[in-house]
Amino acid sequence: MTAALIAAAPAAAEAYPRIVATLIRVTGDWNLAEDSAQDALAAALERWPRDGVPDNPGGWLMTVARNRAVDVLRRSQVEQRKLRDLAVLALTAPEPAAPGAFVDDRLRLIFTCCHPALPLEARVALTLRTICAVPTADIARAFLVTESAMSRRLSRAKTKIATAGIPYRVPAGRALTERLPGVLAVLYLLFTQGYNADGEPAFADEAIRLVRLVERLLPGQPEVPALLALFLFQHSRRDARRDAAGDLLTLDRQDRSRWDHAAIAEGTAILSRVAADGVYGLQAHIAACHATAASAQDTDWLRIAGCYDRLAAAQPSPVIALNRAVAHGYAHGPRAGLALLAAARADGALDGYPHAVAVEADLTARLGWQDRAAELFRQAAAAAFSDEERRALLARAELSTCTDAPPPHPGARSAT
Repeated sequence: MTAALIAAAPAAAEAYPRIVATLIRVTGDWNLAEDSAQDALAAALERWPRDGVPDNPGGWLMTVARNRAVDVLRRSQVEQRKLRDLAVLALTAPEPAAPGAFVDDRLRLIFTCCHPALPLEARVALTLRTICAVPTADIARAFLVTESAMSRRLSRAKTKIATAGIPYRVPAGRALTERLPGVLAVLYLLFTQGYNADGEPAFADEAIRLVRLVERLLPGQPEVPALLALFLFQHSRRDARRDAAGDLLTLDRQDRSRWDHAAIAEGTAILSRVAADGVYGLQAHIAACHATAASAQDTDWLRIAGCYDRLAAAQPSPVIALNRAVAHGYAHGPRAGLALLAAARADGALDGYPHAVAVEADLTARLGWQDRAAELFRQAAAAAFSDEERRALLARAELSTCTDAPPPHPGARSAT
């Protein structure tokens, strides 16, 4: 692959969702739009090394994909109205006029993929496949299903969009306010699929790219940049989360010089202009306390505990209650943390959740009950979600005599 072709790859990746979104709007046919965009990418891989990369790679891909769609419709001798629409588009817009020329179509596509009428997993999978061009096999692997099963799931989602008349548009006014949290929840889950110890790292990158796009297309929505800041803070640790043997490292054991400080600086700048009263704003401020602390001992646990108090009031959930117990355990002492942990576990929602057991183990160790703490860490390891987490918890069982080092900020599934 030539250097020019490598340089053009980001432009091609950026163009793909624009092409798919535009062709879906014009044809109403998801499969045709995706097939045409993929054919254009295949043509680029064949022709660009031979003929050179065009000055406008995105425009070249759009033209090839559009022509492919026209050819398919012409050969089928159906959808004459759509064919006329495509012909007009081909004549009047042979090249994208500017990077923003197709932003409305991309945003429509994101809101369509994330429509609440679809099951949550289908929304994530459809977003990965249609907007991010992630191969179906990779999506299937992340969701622990076969490729054929994922293909059927994607097909059902597209059929549901067509048969249920799900509109291909961005809602306005109050409807936008109501729908945006659902879109951001899909992006949050997409990021988590990549950030978890056993996740696909590329999914986290795609989530960051998509939330940047939504921020650019929907200015004035404070929770969008807040979510971006949260992603940046969390993802800044990606290169320091494992040791030389590939085992997970908790926050207090990570080499902070290996963190992505440019990402942390960007997240900090974003938070300087974002209110902290939204769900993602509060989480971003919590993540900022960890990301900007010079050492684990310098972490501002009082501020983190205060943010968790507000977050628990705004969006009560068992995991938030668990994290709140950790924060208070380090801000006000392990007994305070254990009291909140007991309250969080009272209704049974955290039964069998390994991180709840790990939190009890850590707080117990800080009280000096080392044998009991080691036993709890082993219990957590037995129920861990992945081999990586299991090894990390067993290592903490061995190190449970070390009571003065703060634990990592516990996430939904990862302690790194």
